[in-house]
Amino acid sequence: MPEGAPNIRVKKIYDPYDAKDGARVLVDGLWPRGVRKDEARLTLWLKDIAPSADLRRWFGHDPARFAEFARRYRAELAANKKAVSRMDDLVKSGRVTLLYAAHDTEHNEARVLADHLKARAGRL
Repeated sequence: MPEGAPNIRVKKIYDPYDAKDGARVLVDGLWPRGVRKDEARLTLWLKDIAPSADLRRWFGHDPARFAEFARRYRAELAANKKAVSRMDDLVKSGRVTLLYAAHDTEHNEARVLADHLKARAGRL
C-alpha cells in the first residue's frame, strides 16, 4: 500500500476472523443471518452508515443498478456527517476492516464505503 494510503480492507462477515483485521466494523443496517454476535468479534456495528432501507430495497443487489446505487449511496454518505466522521476517526487510528453480508463481493455497500473513506483520507 502506498505511503499515506488508508489501511481499509473489505470482507464478508462470514469469512474467518484474522488478527490482522484491525477494527472490525459491520456496515450493514441489518444483522446478518447465521452470525452470532459473540462470534462476530466486532469492534463496532455502525448501522447508521449503511444505505437507507429505501436505497437498499431499490438496489436489490442487482449488478446492473450498482453504478446508480453507488452514486446515491455516496450522496447519503455526504449527508451523514456523524457516522462518516466516526469512520474517519477509526481509519486514522489504524487498520479497519469493513464487514458486509451480501453474497456479491464486488457489488455491495462496503466497497462503495471503502472507496469513499479512502478518498476522504487523502483530503483529511
